[in-house]
Amino acid sequence: MKATGFEDSPALTVQSTDGEIPHGRELSFAWLTGTVMTGLTSVLLMGAALYVSFQGQDTFSTAYEALQLARPAHEALAPTDLSAKSSRIRPVTQTRSDLEIIEASIRETVDGRDMIRNQPFMRIRATLATAATSLSDDVPTYDPVAILAATQPLESSASALEVNTDIYGAEVEGEVAVRLAAMPTTFVPPRAISDQSAAEYVRSTVESAYSDVEAPTLAYASLGPSVRDLGLATDGNVIGGIAENVTVVPKTTQAADAGLGRTERILTIKERSRLSEVLRKNGFTDPMIVAIEATLQNVFPSTDLPAGARLRILFGPSRNSNTLIPYRMSIYLHDDGADIDVHRATVALTDKGQYVLGLAPAEIEFPEEDTEEVNVANLPSVYRSIWETGRKHDLDDATIERIIGMFAYDIDMNKKISAGDAIEILKTAPDAEGRAELLYVGLTLGSTVRQLYRFATKDGVIDFYDPSGETGKRFLTRRPLEGGGTLRSRFGYRIHPIFKTRKLHTGVDLAARSGTPIYASGDGVVELAGWQSGYGNKVELQHVNGYQTAYGHMSRIADGMKPGVRVRQGQVIGYVGSTGYSTGPHLHFEILINGNLVDPLSVKLPRENTMPTQYEAEFKRTIAQMNDLMARDPAPVNVAAATTTAPATSATN
Repeated sequence: MKATGFEDSPALTVQSTDGEIPHGRELSFAWLTGTVMTGLTSVLLMGAALYVSFQGQDTFSTAYEALQLARPAHEALAPTDLSAKSSRIRPVTQTRSDLEIIEASIRETVDGRDMIRNQPFMRIRATLATAATSLSDDVPTYDPVAILAATQPLESSASALEVNTDIYGAEVEGEVAVRLAAMPTTFVPPRAISDQSAAEYVRSTVESAYSDVEAPTLAYASLGPSVRDLGLATDGNVIGGIAENVTVVPKTTQAADAGLGRTERILTIKERSRLSEVLRKNGFTDPMIVAIEATLQNVFPSTDLPAGARLRILFGPSRNSNTLIPYRMSIYLHDDGADIDVHRATVALTDKGQYVLGLAPAEIEFPEEDTEEVNVANLPSVYRSIWETGRKHDLDDATIERIIGMFAYDIDMNKKISAGDAIEILKTAPDAEGRAELLYVGLTLGSTVRQLYRFATKDGVIDFYDPSGETGKRFLTRRPLEGGGTLRSRFGYRIHPIFKTRKLHTGVDLAARSGTPIYASGDGVVELAGWQSGYGNKVELQHVNGYQTAYGHMSRIADGMKPGVRVRQGQVIGYVGSTGYSTGPHLHFEILINGNLVDPLSVKLPRENTMPTQYEAEFKRTIAQMNDLMARDPAPVNVAAATTTAPATSATN
């Protein structure tokens, strides 16, 4: 046995041998435990390293392709853009961000005299933001009650009533006074044509119209006055912005479950602009701007960007919030002689939150129009996107809230936008105190265009109406709980989550934290307030014209809710819970029309207010005038010329 390498020895034991010197036959539990722990630690470290590698820059450190720090000249290598090494090319859509001044001759009555003067208006045409940045990081959460307050008619203040869109067809210089006087009875206008000329015209027209010989048909074209009458028809100058041949489907995950990803934005500076203003309107915070300007001081000391300059901004997810932050920013200046864009400087964000000089990203052929990569995981909700776009164009928060309130009854504000969705806004020029009145808003979502026009009735009430004379407000809200909730289950047939059978889901399930306030969808009378099998704590409301709403699975019904009690729209009637047949805290919301269940999110609901018929003709003129303003060419002045405080800014930044 010894010759073969084996020998007879005592069995292994966990007991120490006798004597001071061990013979190596005992087992050490301490050693065994340390070995196992070392192995587990190694596995965890390797797993963390692999996780960071696959996830990229959204954990622990900034990805290399987003940084690319500058190296000494003898170590410099050709820059590598790892973002280009992908099995799927990200779709790119054109973006529009125009803030323009337009001028029109306005007719008004001053001290009994008709005056005609030039008046500027501000016009915004922009595609809705496809990524949320720090511009909208602090916006309030979506709240239907706040929407109700924002959609109330405007107060008939003096400044609001002084808004005038009565456009005079001819253009004038300065101010022109118009005086109307009765025509003298002795005045006889000369004949425009003789009877013989009129007879010859009629004969030639009739012969041409009924002759078998093909000949050009004559038509009478009046010279007419110089005043241009505004037609009611538009030229269809509405931003479509639909991205063609674009697929925004994630490769392996659903959009709702995907994390934020990277996206690159390309901007062209139309007019000489301050670098800080351009960066601020594109998601850079003030501390970021200060750090970038300090980093660029030696390589790009100018604080202005000339016309024709281009910016490439790479955005990525933030570790501290559900928003995108700038990872990299590159400046290119146009060389007119060579007709090329030359890279001047690049700054990149390190994993320590500092901006440092970096290498130029991989070369690309710059498009003629501004573009942005479409990352389906980055697409914000309609609510967040309107906030982002409004703040980018310096709209005050009250105006943005009102715009959202105008469309909140027709549009699911928690739904994600699509690439190419757009918004148009018309405002008066700011007055001496910086106030500007909103005149028109057009919202394009997919192939649907919604338009609302400002109109004041003779009783001093100012509101916004669609072309058919209806306000954007509905008499029932579709998501009657604080924050709007998260849609978990739609109306229609489904497999019941508890009984596992195919049943009709009679409403929509809106998930929210337990205790979230639930509001009355509209004015009504309480029919039921108590326990109902399956629904748990339930409230039913009866509204006018055969409409009913029901609210189920409440954790608690609000005090005072009992049959016969009248409630108003937006009043708290209960709190989100998980009573009855429920798998988690949510609101089960139903709408019934004449006893028939309907889909709360898609059913067409009556408007709360319509314009009286006596204003129909005047409102049509208002629509024609505002459409004319939206179709006009911008005035040959920049935005800064219309304000006294803002520096010169680009019309497309």
